Amino acid sequence: MNSIRVRIGVLSVALLAGLSAPTTGAAAAARSAPAPTVEEQRLDKAVPQEILRRSGFDALAAEFADDLAGARSYAQAHRVVTREGSALWRRAVDRAQGRGSAGGDLSRDDDRPLYWARLSMTRDVRTWEPEFGLSDAQRGALIGALERVSRGQNDMRRTAGAAGKGMKRILVTGFDPFTLDRDIRISNPSGATALALDGAVIETAEGPARVETAVFPVRWQDFADGMVERALRPYLKQVDLFTTVSQGRVGRFDVERTNGAWRGGFQDNDNIGRTETIPVADPASQPQWTTTTLPYREIVAADTGRFPVYDNTSVTEIPAGGTTAVVRPDGPTPGSTARAGGGGDYLSNEIAYRATLLRDRLGLHDSLPGGHVHTPVLQFGAGNTDPATGAVTDPGFVRNRLDIIAQVRGIVTAAVDATAGS
Repeated sequence: MNSIRVRIGVLSVALLAGLSAPTTGAAAAARSAPAPTVEEQRLDKAVPQEILRRSGFDALAAEFADDLAGARSYAQAHRVVTREGSALWRRAVDRAQGRGSAGGDLSRDDDRPLYWARLSMTRDVRTWEPEFGLSDAQRGALIGALERVSRGQNDMRRTAGAAGKGMKRILVTGFDPFTLDRDIRISNPSGATALALDGAVIETAEGPARVETAVFPVRWQDFADGMVERALRPYLKQVDLFTTVSQGRVGRFDVERTNGAWRGGFQDNDNIGRTETIPVADPASQPQWTTTTLPYREIVAADTGRFPVYDNTSVTEIPAGGTTAVVRPDGPTPGSTARAGGGGDYLSNEIAYRATLLRDRLGLHDSLPGGHVHTPVLQFGAGNTDPATGAVTDPGFVRNRLDIIAQVRGIVTAAVDATAGS
């Protein structure tokens, strides 16, 4: 491949240069690319390669590698990254919504081709050693741009004003697959929902409403670096309702009433854990808890699909003056310290906490309905539950994902209907 030839060419140049002059520390750093991340290293396994092949996204990843190898400057590389990353997001949305070729026999509702193709692209950028050299800051900027555009985050901002006059505007976010070392076949129904609903117009009691979506990584560091706030801040004042969405418990939806300011340490997709207070800007004013402003009673009462929907009020706290964490079924008590929100102490809880804290800091608590919805766990069909021997998909798996997507759409519709006239 072209990328391999470029790397060989760079190595040859470096060896020849070494015969005539010493290599400076800065030049060596510019030519020395970091190793792939733990998350990127999973890409070489059989399942990711099968998913890419059966969706046609393997061709997209290969084209990106060739285009990147052809870049002759940082500016050209940045153009390749933003163009191809954005095209990847649009291709994934189009595939999920039935536009264009499916590219293979994998069902269109599948979120995994986007995930694995993106990792192929970020790995190419991370390990690329162009002749013109890349500083650490330049490489980081390329990867950051690729992450944003291939997740729909820039697309979401660009289309903020795309809704017609009088049309409601709704924001929905999803997540990448996670716990891949348990079962690398895993799909995340929240990410699949984001692809299915991006740009969709749904009918509500007050007329049509346009949905804009984005997908977020399952990595602690991206959240600590402010990815959620950067993506959502330009948009929250323009929407009528938002919900962050993630995968939760088996067989049920939960509307999470309360979110806690605590990271519980569970490993992310890079196998890194964080146990600490959620790091945010202006920590001196950081609350221990934030709350949903979604119309949870109406959502729970609505007929949205086959899975039951619960108003989840439970949290885990250290009571004021105490030292031991206790579970509170009815929410936090005054002065307590958070140890888990209704959505737990992982990145589901964290995106809910960050989004609702941003809502409150923007002065929108009383005017913007927003919060978090947990979907059921996406399960494989009977007879296909062994990660070591199971198929990457099956009819039951597809049916479960389609039903979850449809029910999230129903929940969003019920939430908009409940806030009609407000």
